[in-house]
Amino acid sequence: MPFNCGIVGLPNVGKSTLFNALTQTQAAQAANYPFCTIDPNTGMVSVPDKRLKILQDIVKTERVIPTQVEIVDIAGLVKGASKGEGKGNAFLSAIKTVDAVLHVVRCFEDGDVIHVDGSVDPVRDIEIIDLELLLKDEETLKQAYDRSKKKSSMDKDAAARVPTYEKVLAAFTKLIPARALDLTDEEQKHLADLHLITNKKMLFVCNIADSDIKAGGNHHSKAVQAHAAKVGAKAIVISSKIEAELVSLAADERAMFMEDLGLTEPGVDTLVRAGYELLGLQTYFTAGVKEVRAWQIQKGFTAPKAAGVIHTDFEKGFIRAEVAAYDDFVKFKGEKGCKEVGKLRAEGKDYIVQDGDVMHFLFGK
Repeated sequence: MPFNCGIVGLPNVGKSTLFNALTQTQAAQAANYPFCTIDPNTGMVSVPDKRLKILQDIVKTERVIPTQVEIVDIAGLVKGASKGEGKGNAFLSAIKTVDAVLHVVRCFEDGDVIHVDGSVDPVRDIEIIDLELLLKDEETLKQAYDRSKKKSSMDKDAAARVPTYEKVLAAFTKLIPARALDLTDEEQKHLADLHLITNKKMLFVCNIADSDIKAGGNHHSKAVQAHAAKVGAKAIVISSKIEAELVSLAADERAMFMEDLGLTEPGVDTLVRAGYELLGLQTYFTAGVKEVRAWQIQKGFTAPKAAGVIHTDFEKGFIRAEVAAYDDFVKFKGEKGCKEVGKLRAEGKDYIVQDGDVMHFLFGK
């Protein structure tokens, strides 16, 4: 199952335009209405990786399969969402199911695009959304705290959870999100089944005007980047207007357009990779005559766990993995060349898979 990212933001920040660009579709609805996304839209997005084409040329196969991330477009939130304003409760519930949150923030001036609060102030907008997410988490956490407190005299696990819940609730009173706390592994385990929204990884996506792309942003995006550092998040800049135009262009026109703008790749590619990194993911490859394929794993996975991503039987019956580093695989022109110079290694159950490893698994029943 691919990891997923939820896209959130106030109305009219360019969020749905980015979603359409990410999923290579055209906008089906007008963008100047607060709730143009009635139900959360979902799309599968391929993770761009130039290494796939290089591996394909080496092994001479026609089939290439990239890894993917699921993107969930959640309608614009407004003040009071935690109390049910707008489509609040339904969409806050949708956010709880994602692995990470992409918060699209308006960092452009345009009198023709209505701002629900009358002016462009991205940090204020972030704080509006963050408050709604925090209030929803506070409601969830208070219920869990009350249950654990009642059971604490008879249940060791419930008793152990109480201090963690108190720590996070105290932070909420200071408007500090859970992700900004220095929580131990044990404390994270206590929170895991609550799926707190403010404990999820957060990436702020600064939607800037196309005229600000060459400069790499503007004073609005710089304010967001400074804010992100304070709340345990990261930030990137992108122009949804440019991305929408790129989707509509042929490949040669797209290349010329990006060159004129000083872009080395579409912004949505940068966004997908940032989401991939945000989730702590990395890629290993299988490369044979039938196909070259990228496989998505968490950083730190051992060889058996990585094999299990292909099929659970591979993990259960794991014997060993034959591994070549990507650079070696390319330099020596494939598995045979790596083997001849001693660059094809046999790795066992304790091997920690590295990003770019080209792997072949041996397993028994």
